[in-house]
Amino acid sequence: MKYLTIALTALLAAASAYAQGTVNFATRITGSVDARVTFDGAPAGSTIWGQLYSGTAALGNPVPFRDSPAAAQGYITSGGTVEVPGVASGGTASIKLVAWHSSLGATYAEAVAKGMNGTAESAAISVTVGGGTLPPGNLVGLAGFNVSSIVPEPSIAALGILGAGLLVLRRKK
Repeated sequence: MKYLTIALTALLAAASAYAQGTVNFATRITGSVDARVTFDGAPAGSTIWGQLYSGTAALGNPVPFRDSPAAAQGYITSGGTVEVPGVASGGTASIKLVAWHSSLGATYAEAVAKGMNGTAESAAISVTVGGGTLPPGNLVGLAGFNVSSIVPEPSIAALGILGAGLLVLRRKK
């Protein structure tokens, strides 16, 4: 019995020493996290995607915001447990939430590269991560934000046609 206790203790110590940090990807947890994201002032729905970042590294997979019920609109509640590479269990990580309109691309980086608005991000927060024998850390301190509407940039062809039209008008005078 004594050997079993020693072996179990050693196993738990090893698991917690080598565990990656983890966070609970939920923007609403009653009593501790309330970070509603809006799109043009209304609660974000499933056309808006969110993902956690630590520095410049994307964590986990993109997740759509909820459409229903009405009280859950604008929140991510089923993002699951997300690993934070390079941060040991019980350590502190700087985490932010990014959001973008799904029509802009499959990733936040792709959406930002298009330069058409429709993207936004929260301020970074410090999170004590879980992992190993600890439960995942919650995103306490995360604040909601607004994703602005998509403003399409004019194409080169459209600008060329507009310029040519103005030249024709000027020439007629």
